[in-house]
Amino acid sequence: MEALRRAGMEPIVHGSVARGDVTPKSDVDVVVPILVPSFKVEVALEAAGLQVIQRVMVMATPAHVVKAHLYLDERTSVTFPLAEMTKLEREFYKFGGEIGLDEVKRGVRVPGVDKRLMFIQPTSKGHVEEPVKGRETEVAERLGVSVDIVAERVYVLTRRDAIGRTGVYLKRALAPGESFEEVLKRLRDEDPAIRRMLSSRASLV
Repeated sequence: MEALRRAGMEPIVHGSVARGDVTPKSDVDVVVPILVPSFKVEVALEAAGLQVIQRVMVMATPAHVVKAHLYLDERTSVTFPLAEMTKLEREFYKFGGEIGLDEVKRGVRVPGVDKRLMFIQPTSKGHVEEPVKGRETEVAERLGVSVDIVAERVYVLTRRDAIGRTGVYLKRALAPGESFEEVLKRLRDEDPAIRRMLSSRASLV
């Protein structure tokens, strides 16, 4: 996160790291939540001596933003959008709990919702858990997000429990020498869904 800040970005970390309910299997997902050229992120990491072992482009559904994932190891990644995020896509991170670099340094923990749809409230001795279903409005108010993002996540995660993970619309690993922008341009020319998504948002392609 310090490497990204030195390059003029304000990254966040979200999920269990932000909430404090970490386990040995917890992923560390650092996010740059604004539109930024991919080379700027990659150069910032390289300048700090961090090696990217895999670069992957992901689009969850035909309606969602395309994101770039830079993996530093199996459990640590840096994510950033390749087109402008919608309000709900941005709120996704706050829904799960997010903090910035200064808060990480101070040991701040914030409330958020995990994949079991449990509201995690940090306490001085750990955390307490409360179910989200049936309390969507209250949860939205406590997190400072819209009821829409809470309802969307309840639907998605409940459906996942019922029928299992259904995969994502697009997942493409980049080869050495490829840039996210050039791959996205090619996909835009080939895929109507990606073309529609890009036509309705600001992007770098």
